[in-house]
Amino acid sequence: MSTAQNGEKPPPMTRAKEQIHGDEEAGAELKLGEFQNVSSLTLSETKEVLTAVFNHRREQGKFKVPDNEVVTRTQSYLEVFSRFKQRESVQAVERILAQQTNLVAFEKSQLGTLCCDTGDEAKTLIPSLVDKISDEDLEELLNEVRPSFSGRTTALFAL
Repeated sequence: MSTAQNGEKPPPMTRAKEQIHGDEEAGAELKLGEFQNVSSLTLSETKEVLTAVFNHRREQGKFKVPDNEVVTRTQSYLEVFSRFKQRESVQAVERILAQQTNLVAFEKSQLGTLCCDTGDEAKTLIPSLVDKISDEDLEELLNEVRPSFSGRTTALFAL
């Protein structure tokens, strides 16, 4: 007699799903769990890192550059959504954001990725900024970052 016929459940066909503990939240209070004190990159920095790694692998000829759908899609995503296209701009923004000692790495990377137009927009999208930086200081910071922006806003809407 099979287990399904005697009222027992058949064994699962897939592995058990890992439980999400729910202790991670990017709200007014940052709760990043195990990622609380971890470095964080903007999308532009991530694109630079991947490009450098893949170029090094090609030059060395020792390591195969991954060629699969995940890598291709990741590179396409970064190409579209990386706001800072030139290495100099990426480095300039990183230097500007690094000076913000009152902000954690996650907040800095979010500011560098989102490129908000106003301090109000930044505080809406990154609620943990509300009590950390004044509106005037945030506006000044965004104005410092903005000249480095070489994004193609129209390309974002063409998708």
